[in-house]
Amino acid sequence: MRRRMLRTALVAVVAACALALSACAGLPTSGPVFAGLPPGAVSPPDFSYVPVKPQDGASPEQIVQGFIDAGIGPEGNWAIAQLYLAPDYRDQWKPREITTIDDRTARSYVKSGDGKVVLTVTQQATVDADGVYKTSEGGQTPLAFQLEKVDDQWRISQAPDGIVLGTDQFTSVFHQYPLMYFDPSWQYLVPDMRWFPASNAATRIATALVNGKPSSWLAGSVKSAFPDDVSIDPPAVPVTGSIAEVSLTRPVLSLKSQTLDRMQTQLVRSMAAAGLSGVTMEYNGSALSAQEVATRSSRIDSRALVQTDKGFGFVAGADEVEAVAGITESMTKIRPASIELAADYSAAAVRTESGAVARVPASGDLLSLDERQGLINPVIDRAGFIWSVPESDPGGLVAFDPAGKRAEVNGAWTNASRVGAMAISRDGTRLAALVTVGGQPTIEVSGVVRDDDGVPTSLGDSVTLAKLPGRGIALTWIDDSTLGVLAQSGSGRVVVQQIVGGPASSISAPDDVVAIAGTTATTVRLLGADGTLYSERGSNWEKAGTGVRVLAQAQGIPPSTQG
Repeated sequence: MRRRMLRTALVAVVAACALALSACAGLPTSGPVFAGLPPGAVSPPDFSYVPVKPQDGASPEQIVQGFIDAGIGPEGNWAIAQLYLAPDYRDQWKPREITTIDDRTARSYVKSGDGKVVLTVTQQATVDADGVYKTSEGGQTPLAFQLEKVDDQWRISQAPDGIVLGTDQFTSVFHQYPLMYFDPSWQYLVPDMRWFPASNAATRIATALVNGKPSSWLAGSVKSAFPDDVSIDPPAVPVTGSIAEVSLTRPVLSLKSQTLDRMQTQLVRSMAAAGLSGVTMEYNGSALSAQEVATRSSRIDSRALVQTDKGFGFVAGADEVEAVAGITESMTKIRPASIELAADYSAAAVRTESGAVARVPASGDLLSLDERQGLINPVIDRAGFIWSVPESDPGGLVAFDPAGKRAEVNGAWTNASRVGAMAISRDGTRLAALVTVGGQPTIEVSGVVRDDDGVPTSLGDSVTLAKLPGRGIALTWIDDSTLGVLAQSGSGRVVVQQIVGGPASSISAPDDVVAIAGTTATTVRLLGADGTLYSERGSNWEKAGTGVRVLAQAQGIPPSTQG
């Protein structure tokens, strides 16, 4: 099997030597040729491309094409691309305003009138000035360029702001950098994925985190320790060794130590993706006293969590299951069709074979919560709320607290006609779902809005991450920023790994699989309808066991067992 990219997402860069030289805009000056970042991977070492400079006697179409091709070179604020511009226009063009990601094989350059060229692109996605990635509908977009003669050579005198990159170029020029925010309880760090050129990554990350805001869909679900009146000054972040030096404005001097420590934590953890090991916050050249705060881990046990004829627990060897205290015994009293284990192992959310949603505690009696018709598999969040919704009524989303008290969750998937599966992030701030909108199966994610007591009250605006090739079947969080999706594709099935705020990749799956569970970016498991357990090994699925009735998911590891 061969991993492939979804059409609405981005494919990895191909080796330059495999392309016809006429299609190359430039060659790497250093570093290896690589196949792109898998979801959740750390950015590779920086390397750069050298675009081609304008050639004497080039036609207007060739100048525009050269300008577009020069988008692969961000060095010096796209200095080579600016050579294609008329000198008095260079200061007006804003290359960072927006990045359009397209299928460059479908580009069309048409000269229309004296000195005017229209480039038509098939837009797949965009990245805005804040590094926020958004998928597009895939329609054609015209980009108009005006040219004039400068010293008898054509140069661009008017152009749309931003650059254009092919889907096969994007992950070579831009890298993924998660900005870290806190959940409302200040216990968990929540990634908000951004995409920036690798050059000056520390400055871009710090500016987005300190001066900017969370992505709009996530803003109501996370907190930042940085006050609005604190910003970076000067607007550059030098790096000494592997330590970033972030200089802040005067209001930082009045902040409490707890706030400074949280700011330090956000910066250090955000800079880690750029390969930096630390941050020094400063004011007027003097270092501020701050240290990282302790945060809760979202790590889960890497072993498969299953229900077999021998009981419920973690696979501990051939035909062996390690019991989960209290829960394993409680599971003997019911026949669950789905199981999700709470982060502290105190309870599990189940859908019974009769279709009802219930809470199975480690001690005490089963608590029936929801008996509506057509319920999908429930999920349980870090606070112990069990979420439930009927497949045909996406707006009927509810959450039950540990005592069984019901809370209506407003604003759920308002445009959807069907919700096939849902999964809540281990930090409790994001709810992903497989929904159908206008007949099209999609992956969507929303921020979870809670009241001061932590009770879910609504979902924020849903963001479409990708269109699916067929009906969505099952969904899991592989790690804090990556979803695993099991979907129909023609007569077969695929597993999609979708970065939340980024592109996706897919790999074919055994035809009869019905469930998916992820524990890390490299550990994804599937369950066949016949009880066969599969584990991903590279681009293949290996049989890892048989006789599994339910492939379960855990929301964490109890704090007492975390190393």
